[in-house]
Amino acid sequence: MPSHHLHSFSSAFTLVTLFSLSFPLSTHSSFDFNEATVDSIQEAFKNRSLTSVQLVRHYLSRINNLNPRLRAVIEVNPDALAQAVKADLERERYPYDRNRLHGIPILLKDNIGTADKLNTTAGSFALLGSVVSRDSGVVRRLRKVGAVILGKASMSEWAHFRSETAPNGWCARSGQGINPYAASASPCGSSSGPAIAAAANLATVTLGTETDGSIICPAAVNSVVGIKPTVGLTSRSMVIPVSPRQDTIGPICRTVRDAVYVLDAIAGYDVYDSKATKEAAKYIPKGGYRRFLNFDGLRGKRIGILREGFFNFSSNSVQAKIFEQHFSLMRKKGAILMDNLQIANTSVILDYNQSGEELAVVAEFKVALNNYLSQLTSSPVRSLADVISFNEKHKKEEKIKEYGQLVFLASESTDGINSIVRYAISNMAQLSSKGIEALMREKQLDAIVTPDATVSSILGIGGYPGISLPAGYDEIGVPFGICFGGLKGYEPRLIEIAYAFEQATKVRKPPSFKDNFQIVSDL
Repeated sequence: MPSHHLHSFSSAFTLVTLFSLSFPLSTHSSFDFNEATVDSIQEAFKNRSLTSVQLVRHYLSRINNLNPRLRAVIEVNPDALAQAVKADLERERYPYDRNRLHGIPILLKDNIGTADKLNTTAGSFALLGSVVSRDSGVVRRLRKVGAVILGKASMSEWAHFRSETAPNGWCARSGQGINPYAASASPCGSSSGPAIAAAANLATVTLGTETDGSIICPAAVNSVVGIKPTVGLTSRSMVIPVSPRQDTIGPICRTVRDAVYVLDAIAGYDVYDSKATKEAAKYIPKGGYRRFLNFDGLRGKRIGILREGFFNFSSNSVQAKIFEQHFSLMRKKGAILMDNLQIANTSVILDYNQSGEELAVVAEFKVALNNYLSQLTSSPVRSLADVISFNEKHKKEEKIKEYGQLVFLASESTDGINSIVRYAISNMAQLSSKGIEALMREKQLDAIVTPDATVSSILGIGGYPGISLPAGYDEIGVPFGICFGGLKGYEPRLIEIAYAFEQATKVRKPPSFKDNFQIVSDL
């Protein structure tokens, strides 16, 4: 087993320290790094006021400074500076227009495989030292366009699928992830690390995954933008799975524009995830998604407001008042809002047990994980049963005893995709067909709108896309989000709506770190 795969949580800081010995972490640049966007960085690259090396050094410094408190990053990439040097040399030698992500540092959720010196562990010590046989499909595309793989972000361990009692944002390798706006607030999961990192400016852009709410929810509560793509639009190959039927990979960024740049880079066919990506490839518009960044994108859009079962706060709350202001603004921008719409069998769909989602996903996980583990070049564990045994053996040092692994045990007890599971999957398909699909087609909707991640199960069981973006902050400053969802392939419409909404409202503000954060000034 290669020794370079044996980094623990503390190695994130060790590696930053090692970098600082060879490369001073000060950037020597007049560039304003605060809330830096892909476009502002590319402009700085072009006018030579910034290099990729300076940018990577800045983020390493910020990780070194903030991560001991936020626990958003599990490992930094020991090759990040080398990749930045390569990007700078390419730009110097061949100064033609490149992909917008060229030379841009990105953090990846720790279940996204990289065939390099980084671990891919889903936040668990059980997979520490495992070696993937190849880059994941999305990472291969990121490398192709010249993005810098900055490191791995923390997450709810095993995508919050090991235990029902473990808190959101907790994993054995990095501990409890912290919401940068309020330490007492949940960072949500399972893509907690990417969302925390994006919110706290620990990278330019980040990448997460979702089975049911794992992009939309952390994006909402950390005041960033998350895109959950149509299932299959982005490859899941060499990504630690939960349910291949529902899993999808998507960007978590500070702006809609940056998220769209990432989506454009990672969407497309992959031979290693051929069935799903071939089916979804028909939805990718010619020229990509960037052209749907339209300031006037709300005009003429038919948007359905789902109230009952989704807007679960009092009419006098800050959230309720802000949402009404948003709806008023959307109407002024030309949107046609249809209020108080209802999806058939909403209560059933939102009940993880009644819909059949729990039964199906628990069975799918065992099959999918065992298949993933079989593809690893080397690994301490080769099956879900091995993982369960590992956890039991090491429960004292990993606090596993406290949180248990009941979901793992339930999954291991299944016998695969049997007739009962197939019936549950069929039932979810019927709920989707007679629910969101029937409503959107009857009302000719371009999108539905809900707060936070309340709609995640509806989008999850049907493989539908959604975009979450900042909507406001409650009485104590905790962020909440607004989510636009649609049918398969509706990403162009959702991007137009989300971008126009973002540009009209300008809600997002960076965290102030006033909530008992022990923060020192940047190096």
